[in-house]
Amino acid sequence: MAAVIKPVISKTLVVGATGATGKHVVLQLLQQKQHVHAIARSKQRLLDSLNEIAPNSSSEFSDHLEVTEAAVLDLSADDMKKATKGCGAVVSCLGHNLTFQGVYGKPRSLVTDATKRLCEAIDANHSEISGESKTKDSKTKFILMGTVAVSNPAGGDDKRSLGERIVLFLLRYLLPPQRDNECAVDYIFTRVESPHLEWTVVRPTSLVDGSSSKYELFEKPKDSLFGGDDVCTRANVAKFMVDMVLTDNLWDSWKFKFPVIYDMN
Repeated sequence: MAAVIKPVISKTLVVGATGATGKHVVLQLLQQKQHVHAIARSKQRLLDSLNEIAPNSSSEFSDHLEVTEAAVLDLSADDMKKATKGCGAVVSCLGHNLTFQGVYGKPRSLVTDATKRLCEAIDANHSEISGESKTKDSKTKFILMGTVAVSNPAGGDDKRSLGERIVLFLLRYLLPPQRDNECAVDYIFTRVESPHLEWTVVRPTSLVDGSSSKYELFEKPKDSLFGGDDVCTRANVAKFMVDMVLTDNLWDSWKFKFPVIYDMN
């Protein structure tokens, strides 16, 4: 009897998994029969959020979901290595809660510090691979969720208007999350020559709730930061991220870039 060759199922680490976008990333990966390792402060909160989107999904996909209950910055270097080990992709949907404590309290550099530590853990895991396995070793995909308010550090965006530049200057020094997002993007931009990972920064326009649908992608924002009518559902942001995890051609089109995503009208 001929041996049955089972398809290789990839594993993705998702941080910020209980967030408004992260929960969609987790669910959509599970729906594609992918193994997911999520880092979340509360496993039950994550399971509840999945069930809110798709009833009974937490039990339906329980065999494919692993959850580490922790704040991501509380993990030790070894714990971070274990979390990223064996993952073909890492998706970061981390962000600051829109409360006074979330905006002005600690950790102020949540996204930046987590990005650095995740990249260091990926490097450490790849560095331990040797021999024949090393020649077959593929780079890890790192997907960082940013915001359209963060400019492309490579300079590909159109010049902001004077009004936009003034507002962004004020946001940078009055709202720590804006500066945190910018610093995270600046850091990942330095990893272009990394031998162990490839990255992209997804920059959604105004986020809204809603189901996934068709989306469109641009290399730079297509309208003003303020007053535009374009939106993007969080489910569509997740869909794009999952599509990149699963589709190498799409990944090759957007790696080392800063795609801006909009719902297709």
